[in-house]
Amino acid sequence: MKQLLIAGFGDIARRALPALAARYQVARASRQYGVDLDRPLEPRTAQALLHCVPPPASGDGDPRTAHLLEALRGVRRIVYISTSGVYGNCEGALVDEARPVNPQTGRGRRRADAEGQLQRWSAEHGVALVILRAPGIYASDRLPIERLRAGTPVLRTEDDVYTNHIHADDLAAAAVRALELDAPPGIYNVADDSDLRMGDWMDLVAGHAGLPKPPRVPRSRIAEHVPPHLLSFMNESRRLDNRRMKAVLGVKLRYPTVHEGLGHEHAIGID
Repeated sequence: MKQLLIAGFGDIARRALPALAARYQVARASRQYGVDLDRPLEPRTAQALLHCVPPPASGDGDPRTAHLLEALRGVRRIVYISTSGVYGNCEGALVDEARPVNPQTGRGRRRADAEGQLQRWSAEHGVALVILRAPGIYASDRLPIERLRAGTPVLRTEDDVYTNHIHADDLAAAAVRALELDAPPGIYNVADDSDLRMGDWMDLVAGHAGLPKPPRVPRSRIAEHVPPHLLSFMNESRRLDNRRMKAVLGVKLRYPTVHEGLGHEHAIGID
């Protein structure tokens, strides 16, 4: 059985594990398994890598990816779960994978650095690389319930930004598919078919959770009410084109929009 190294064993890796364990001998590299990716690693041998490790919380680069690449031996396929934040603010435009990256936050720049490292290393070593650019990931325990309970405002409709989503189960399924040998290498926007603004998303979650809808305020006042990290999301607007994910990678979404996804989570209890 081929060996798979999963770097970063969080929610998405755990959701993907049952399908992967049937095909691979799985090794884990994460803090809970005694591996500190903030330091150089001992050599690691595997035929495939699922890279789920987020970059550090500061800086413009990703040393964790550098440490991981320095340790790899024998890898023929890499799947990296990145973020759509590498595109930066696109003023609400429909964005496909051909659009150049233009990250405008430290978070986005670190992800773009990780992508660049992986692309250069994979080209040099003849390794198949799949980059999955994911937007807001949601599930029963990944919903903005505390923001709603706190009454944190959102932008009024005329000032609001487009937001994109993917259910955690669908992202995990995309990662499993990307690790298959016939999955074409490349970059994919892994997003569902929803087309809505951030405030509308918050209203939907509020309705499913039985909570009041958040207040709406103009952009000129939003900085008075939200912390800087949340404000950064309100300064970027884009709509992800997911056609390549479906037509080329062959992913069939279990939850095509947030309506189906929230309906599922509501049925199992989102609190």
